[in-house]
Amino acid sequence: MTTLRAIVTDIEGTTSSISFVKDVLFPYARKRLPAFVETHADTPEVQHWLHEAAKEAGLVEASRQEVIALLQRWIDEDRKSTALKALQGMIWKEGYEAGDYRAHVYPEVSARLHAWRADGLHLYVYSSGSVQAQKLFFRYSEAGDLTPLFAGYFDTGTGPKRERVSYERIAEAIGERPEHVLFLSDVVEELDAARAAGLRTGWLLRPPLAVPEAPRHPAWADFDAVTL
Repeated sequence: MTTLRAIVTDIEGTTSSISFVKDVLFPYARKRLPAFVETHADTPEVQHWLHEAAKEAGLVEASRQEVIALLQRWIDEDRKSTALKALQGMIWKEGYEAGDYRAHVYPEVSARLHAWRADGLHLYVYSSGSVQAQKLFFRYSEAGDLTPLFAGYFDTGTGPKRERVSYERIAEAIGERPEHVLFLSDVVEELDAARAAGLRTGWLLRPPLAVPEAPRHPAWADFDAVTL
């Protein structure tokens, strides 16, 4: 088998529970969004992303309250908007730094990431959350600061997670041939796109999900079960 040189991992449902994002991070950002926008609206970065959100929604002229309502609706819809993700990341940063929560990671993840890195593999993250949010997630994880383990991060600025070209771009960006890269995710459509780009794939099916008898991709219940 071709030598493996790098692992790219998803977050939600792969390294961490979906419920932490859905039940902790999303409500936290939704509740604090109005006050955050009102107090940071003059900040150039916040202005930029508010403008980008309005532009994405096709709003030529929109009041601040209309943009806030739009963003809250997108949170409810889990819209994969780069502007929304950027603004959420800024709000979550305040929450992490205040100690309001710590990011969930499954029990075996930290040890396995350390072991893979010790074996010389380069580790990367590809998630729909912004790069800033990804770094915060692993810096303030329940297992401690895991950011030193990762060589890079990718978000939807690279491209949609269900499109082949996104994975081609990642392989090019990290300087590896696609067949030397393993992508781990719980979403089979993402794995299909990664495989189409030539990457190796691993399907995480954490309990209570069961590994099917004939999975479309190599499938494992947790990181300890992953075979390289």
